[in-house]
This record gives sequence, C-alpha cells and structure tokens, in this order.
Amino acid sequence: MEHSQSTGAGLLLAGRYRLGESIGRGGMGKVWRAHDEVLHRVVAVKELTAGRFVAEADRLVLHARTQKEARAAARITHPGVVTVHDVLEHDNRPWIVMQYVDGPSLADAAKAAGTIEPREAARIGLHVVGALRAAHAAGVLHRDVKPGNVLLARDGRVLITDFGIAAIEGDSTITRTGEIVGSIDYLAPERVQGGDPGPASDLWSLGATLYTAVEGTSPFRRTSPISTMQAVVTEEPPRPEKAGPLASVIVALLRKDPAQRPRADEAERMLLDAMEGRSPAAAQAYVPTQRVAREDLDSVADGHGPGGDARSTDAVSGGTGTGTESLTSGEPRKATAQWPHPPHQTDQSPLPHQPSLPHQPSQPHQPQPSPGPPQHPRLVPASPSASGRGRWRTAVLAALLAGVVAGGAVFAAMNYAGGDRAGGRTAATSPAAQGPGGGVPAGWHRVKDPEGFSLLVPDGWKRQTEGDQIDYTPDNGRHRIRISIDRSPDFENPYMHALDLEVLLQKRMNYQRIKLDQVTYRDQVRSCLWEFTWTEKKSFPGPRHAIDQMYYEDDGTEYALYMSSPESSWETTREQFDIVVQHWRAPGD
Repeated sequence: MEHSQSTGAGLLLAGRYRLGESIGRGGMGKVWRAHDEVLHRVVAVKELTAGRFVAEADRLVLHARTQKEARAAARITHPGVVTVHDVLEHDNRPWIVMQYVDGPSLADAAKAAGTIEPREAARIGLHVVGALRAAHAAGVLHRDVKPGNVLLARDGRVLITDFGIAAIEGDSTITRTGEIVGSIDYLAPERVQGGDPGPASDLWSLGATLYTAVEGTSPFRRTSPISTMQAVVTEEPPRPEKAGPLASVIVALLRKDPAQRPRADEAERMLLDAMEGRSPAAAQAYVPTQRVAREDLDSVADGHGPGGDARSTDAVSGGTGTGTESLTSGEPRKATAQWPHPPHQTDQSPLPHQPSLPHQPSQPHQPQPSPGPPQHPRLVPASPSASGRGRWRTAVLAALLAGVVAGGAVFAAMNYAGGDRAGGRTAATSPAAQGPGGGVPAGWHRVKDPEGFSLLVPDGWKRQTEGDQIDYTPDNGRHRIRISIDRSPDFENPYMHALDLEVLLQKRMNYQRIKLDQVTYRDQVRSCLWEFTWTEKKSFPGPRHAIDQMYYEDDGTEYALYMSSPESSWETTREQFDIVVQHWRAPGD
C-alpha cells in the first residue's frame, strides 16, 4: 500500500468527500482514504486514472466499466462485499465512493508474512465463497478474484472488492469482442480460451488466490503474458507444499474443466473442514488422475508421447495426470491428492521502472576509471531451440492466441515490452528470450542484487554503481544494463516522466526519439517503453542507442530497466534487452 501524500490530497469532491492520503493503486486507478463531511464518516474513494492518457473511445469504455462496477456491487447484499455508497463525476471522469475497510489486502498480508497459515487461508476462502454465492445469486460474476481484491479487516471480517469488470446477466456487454480483462494468472482456462465465464470461473480464480496465499507465489505466472496464458490452459500447478488440509481443496478448484470443479456450496463444506484442521474427504473426488491409453504406455515410459514427440506425460494426458496408471474411464478417481511432478522453478517477474540516461541528463554515461586496457564486451545473443518440445510449445501458443485474439484485442497483455519490433517478433516469443524450456539462456546467469531485486546478466558482466544508479557492464559502461528505482516518483505515470526527461535530453547533440509509447507491462497500465539515439561526445564518443522500460508497481515505486550500447552493436543489445525485462524479479518476488 502507498501511504504518502499526493497532489490530490485535500480535494473536495461533490461538495462532501474530502480526499486524504492515497491508500492503494493498481492498473486501473487509485484509492484514497476520504472523509464524508455530510455523514462524518471515513470512506474509500476510487479514482479512475487509467483513462487520462488513452484515446477517447477507450476512455468511454473505461468509464462505462466503472459505472458498471457500481451497479454490480449495488445489486449484492452481503457483509462480505464492499458496499458502494456513491458514484460521482469530477475532472471529466467517474469516481466511486465505497465502504472503507481498515486492514490490508490478502496480497499485502501474504507479502508481509511470506505465506498465510493454511487454516487461516481456509477461513478467508470460506468468507469469499459466501460473498461469491451472494453475487452469483444476484446474477453477478466477479471475474477478477485475486489476492489484491480480498480485503482483511482488522476486526476479522473478510470482504471482496472491485467488481469493475463484473458481468451482469441481461446487461449489454462493455468489453469488446475477444478482449480479455482481469489479471491473467488468475483467469480461469475457459476465459483465456475465449469461452463464456460462469460461477465456476470465479471459483477457479479463488483456487489460484488460495494457492498464492499459502505458497507465497502465483501458481501460473510465468515470464510473459503469453507463457502465463499457456500455463493456465495447459499446465498443472506445482504441488502445494505448505497447504496442509487445504491442498486437496485447491486442486479441486483448479480443475481445468469447469464442469469438474465443485459447486460453491460444496466448496464451502470443504473449506470449513480445512479451517477446522480436517482433510476434506469430499475434495478427494475431484482429485484428477492421469489417463493414458494402454497402447501409449510404452512410448510414455520411453519419454515419448503418441506420434513420437518427446514431451512430458502431462502433455499426453492433457495436463490432468497425477500418475502413470492406465485408465479408460473418464471419471475422476477418488484418491489421495498427487501431482505429476515436483514444483518447478519459474521466472515470475512483475517488473520495475526508472530510466538511466534520463537520471543523468548532462552526462548519461559517466566513465569509470579503467584499471587497464579496454576489454571487449561479451555479447551473448541466444540461439533458438529446434527441439520437438519447443515446436510443441510454439504450436500450443499459436492455437491459444488464435482462440483468444479472434475478433478483437487482448486487453490484458499484448502490448508488451518489445512487442512492436520490426518483423513482428515479440519479447514473449523471441528466441533470444527463451532458454531451453524457458529457463536461463546459455551464457547468462542470475544475480541477486543487494537492493533486493534479481535479474539475468550475461556472463562476465559486473556490478557498478554511479550515484543512485546500478549498472551491470562488461566494459566500464560502454555496454550497460542500468536499473533505477524511485520510491517517491513526482509524476502521475512513467510516460509523463519520460516526456519531462526528454526535454533535457533534447539539448544533447543529435538526440532522436525512436519511440515513446504507453504500454501495458506486467499487467500495469502505468508503463512506457522509450527508445532513442544520440551522438555521445564525452563518455564514449560516437553514435549510441538506448531503450528504457519504465513502470509503476502497485506500491507506487517507479522502476526503469535500461540498456544502452554503441549503435554498431545495437542488434545484439536489443536481443539482450528482451531477456533482461522478461527475467527480472522485483524485490519480494
């Protein structure tokens, strides 16, 4: 949560709501603590900031969604749903006045504690299911259940908020055909594939939320939006090691097929058992088993699926397997919860922000004293894999995107860093960004920085500091990765910050903007991608090229991931940039 004063503090809305401090922010807006000067009570006011810098048509869509949030929440009468008091318009955009909840979100609580104790997580889940049942009975789907939308009041109450993308039966849809809205790693598989959501979709999102709470990590988040969507649709989550009696409930809720998930009333009974420390017997009926045709057993044992493609047994069984037992029945077996494989390591990275060159406007690249003759940088472009598994993954992605994008745009994630490069290659599919199986590329290694973040750097690159800038470089800054962190940014969003910095850089000889675009990065709409060139006269004379991915985290911290090099080696540097931004991990990830 953000607790610093902002320029909006003290503003009086509709003659009665006096804004205090900002208490939270996300991709769509900012939440303020406010005082209702008519009823003399504390309220929360949600300001829609996402529409300030978008096209008029998109702004109208965002405003309509906000109005829809108020109508959706108003239809639900339940103590576990945050009450909407008022909707007003100020500065040509809507604001929502809501019940103030004194306490953190589940996301904040889990981040502070590391993990949530299983019985407490079951209690939280029980309250959320009750609220969802009330919403579903009113004809409302939440469609964005996630840890950040579950609020934990200090008096023990649990409330769910942000029905901003809820769908009301009988109401004309606001979202455009083919759009995905919501946080992708908490979207049910049927939604990712473009199907119609239902109550079971909210329950799947609850399963992913409880998994994150007890394990401390999102089960499906990967290094890019595309690979995250693929994981949601085709992969089983790593085995919950810390979930105790809640483990089988989580597995039941995360079934890929919505028809095979428990109903809300069944989930309530399971969660009650887990909250009381009992292993829920009813959940075992939903634990999947692997089904492999008898004629395929030999090839599976040899590490090959039908047709000779080398792949995991999960791929053969559609990702529902838990063992290698040969079954012909399509019914789930009542058995002890198992997983097809142990937890796997993933590069989960909600990324950072703040430019490097911009922070040193007069000399963006200060030279460091060289201890000896100049060294030649080790530039490491990665090579694409030609394995059968790689082709299978590519085919899955192609089919997935074809289903999602048909007829419209993907709202959540397609405008991604590197995604508008010449030739149409995106950072998510660039061979330079993918190591074997999506791991660390050859010639790279992961570094844990003293500031708390970690990133991949090419072998031979060393850490240097320059003021408050952190560099990784092989040659004293001629080629560099620069990380900048600003915990109290002065601008509404990174795009405005970049415009301000650009004024300073335009005073440099031959500065030229290549692009400066607002993008969605790691589900954060307050992001921008800035690429430019200039002719350096002092530090490393000659034509230079740079690119900067800037974005705001939920806590308001601005990060920038920046790379620069001589123009002559830019092609390799641009490939390296894709790897850096995809594998970055912010502090706490």
